[in-house]
Amino acid sequence: MNNIKYDEIGIDRLEEYDKIPFYYDTDKKYELKRIDNGLGGILLELVDVPPYHKDFGERSKRWKELFDLFNWKFFAAFNEREEMIAGCTLVSRTPNCNMLEGRDDLAILWDIRVAKEYRHMGIGQKLFDMAKEQAQKNGFKQLKVECQNTNPAAVNFYHKQGMKLCAINEYAYPDSPNEAQLLWYMDL
Repeated sequence: MNNIKYDEIGIDRLEEYDKIPFYYDTDKKYELKRIDNGLGGILLELVDVPPYHKDFGERSKRWKELFDLFNWKFFAAFNEREEMIAGCTLVSRTPNCNMLEGRDDLAILWDIRVAKEYRHMGIGQKLFDMAKEQAQKNGFKQLKVECQNTNPAAVNFYHKQGMKLCAINEYAYPDSPNEAQLLWYMDL
């Protein structure tokens, strides 16, 4: 879309960022099938499930409570009316952020969201590319992303980017026992 504008935004715009709906709806998930009790690997099989809705809600308020956001970068997309319609967050060098694994050479695509009426238009792709470029520019060796097996659109998107699924944790979400955490990595 030619009328979409992209830019890095400051922490002062996080309240506006949080107004971009951050959810997904699906009737499919990637089910984990263990081969030989896992010794032969794990097969992800796309299966039908009852309609499922996951809403991540407003998250940036919690980020400010938990983390020093000094090294966080925020990117956003704006429509022709200059309304924020999509965004992504790149995290690095943040003390007490377990997802960074104590590494200074790792960046995380922490959050990527696109308002429903703007999905499937390449906006998420552009934001992903901006985050990846920023991570490369800052000398990070890898980019990491977390998603769930219940979000096949995200799984397929990260796979399409060339990211490698390197870890699966079926027990990462005690409040959502039907979800497994999928951790993707990309060498930069």
